[in-house]
Amino acid sequence: MTHLYLRRMLQLDQPVTILTSAEAESERDRNFRWNLFFNSFDVIFFMGALSLLSATTILPLFISKLTTSTIPLAIVAMLSQGGHFLPQLFTANAIERLHRKKPIVVNLGFLSERVPAILFFVAPLAAYRSPTLALLLFLLLYAWFNLGGGVVATAWQELIARCFPVTRRGRFFGVNAFIGTLLGIGAAAVAGTLLETVAFPLNFAYIFGAAGISIMISWFFLAQTREPVEAATGAVRTSRQYLAELPKIVRADSNFRNYLIARFTLAVAEMGTGFLTVAAIVTWDIADGMVATFTTATLIGQTMGNISGGFFSDRFGHRLALEISALMSFIAFGVAWFSPQAWWFVAVFFLLGLFRGVQMVSTTLVVLEFCAPEKRPTYLGLANTLTGLGSILAPLLGAGLVIVGYSWVFAASMLTSLIALLMLRFWVKDPRFV
Repeated sequence: MTHLYLRRMLQLDQPVTILTSAEAESERDRNFRWNLFFNSFDVIFFMGALSLLSATTILPLFISKLTTSTIPLAIVAMLSQGGHFLPQLFTANAIERLHRKKPIVVNLGFLSERVPAILFFVAPLAAYRSPTLALLLFLLLYAWFNLGGGVVATAWQELIARCFPVTRRGRFFGVNAFIGTLLGIGAAAVAGTLLETVAFPLNFAYIFGAAGISIMISWFFLAQTREPVEAATGAVRTSRQYLAELPKIVRADSNFRNYLIARFTLAVAEMGTGFLTVAAIVTWDIADGMVATFTTATLIGQTMGNISGGFFSDRFGHRLALEISALMSFIAFGVAWFSPQAWWFVAVFFLLGLFRGVQMVSTTLVVLEFCAPEKRPTYLGLANTLTGLGSILAPLLGAGLVIVGYSWVFAASMLTSLIALLMLRFWVKDPRFV
């Protein structure tokens, strides 16, 4: 019964017109304006929602109201930095063999990613009954949201690759993430007002409810995408056979292997990210409204990173853009390490916003340039799942170093960012120009 329902959800029994590569390019160009419009609003509203669910500012503040333990902070950091990436390798084999990617993203994605977003507002309301219940419910929904998004992420990346030519993808991501983050700045201002004027936990119920509505609006626009359907060329093989082939790919493609190691290192460098807000609260006893200022600083940096990273990477390549993002991470954690007062953290969050804005554009798109189109799901799965492992390891390392002191976490993040920068500069060749 479940198998039949899944086939119906993915529209496997519906007829579809398979296009040749030339026909698919023609169809892509014919629907370019349509897809640009609807996919732009998808990204814009999704990015706006994520600003209300910031894992570096809003969520740590929410958790600090429920518990003094740093373990939930580490869990949220693990999920926000790695949960989205981790499942991708394990879905790539199936996605490679499906002609259509849109039903995975829209239909399966509704259940796996959008439904938990709608329910986020329930967690703060549960705090009226029990802070522990509210915390457990939130962590469950947040895990569902991030891991569920990872299940459909490879299909979404493949859908975007089909709808936009390689020289337009950077601008598509950059410009729309820029607009979405501008929306997020406005949302962060509203969130700051709610945090200061509405009593806990109702203020967070309003914030999370607005995020859920924005994510559903995003889903509506995504559902309007017109996909140029090409024949799937992935071989029929079991999961065990598929996984057994992956080491061969990594051994054969030395440049991609070097990139994977550098990207893993850069993911580990984020070990201090989830502890920045709580460090400011513990060290300087900042007000809740200050956390909204941190969010705004992050989003302003992210807008600049999005728009500049999109145009920069289209012209000069994604590897160089990633080098710049690693440099921003290095400087940000250096400032956090030496900051004498809370206001210095505004610069820290601004620099981390730049870091994430550039990464948002380039980490996915650079992988698309390492391989032939038929291998994109596998390469994306390898890169993103390995990044997810690094992102899960990072908060664990951070939680261990926090026992000694917050400055140790920031120093370790600074050093690891520098190592990742040197790897990208001297070890990885830009695949576009090889």
